[in-house]
Amino acid sequence: MIDKLAYILSRDGKVLLTRSHGKTTWYIPGGKREPGETDHQALIREVREELSVELVPETIRPYGVFRAQAHGKEPGQMVQMTCYTADYQGELHPASEIAEIRWLTYADRAIVSPVDCLIFDDLKAKGLFTGGK
Repeated sequence: MIDKLAYILSRDGKVLLTRSHGKTTWYIPGGKREPGETDHQALIREVREELSVELVPETIRPYGVFRAQAHGKEPGQMVQMTCYTADYQGELHPASEIAEIRWLTYADRAIVSPVDCLIFDDLKAKGLFTGGK
């Protein structure tokens, strides 16, 4: 099981996703913990590295945990995504391995990873998305 954290940022019926250099699939921002990191520490670091903004620690809230086939991995290799929401300070722009950030709607579900599809479905069910079927 690949264990990852994700930052869900929803605005105006859209969700922020990232695309890494050389990739075509879009992913919800986040990543893996480094040894000794808590979820909050890892999330703050990953968001800073990928989106160039600082999360406001006291606003970090759990969103949910999702499991699916890991994108691009051998069949049966699963990923668990522990998701959080939070406020941030600064201006969003791609950094590090991130080539591009984009606000996506539910209609864009076909271009995201399998675990992100589950998260998209949950966001849609909770009324946080516009567009799509």
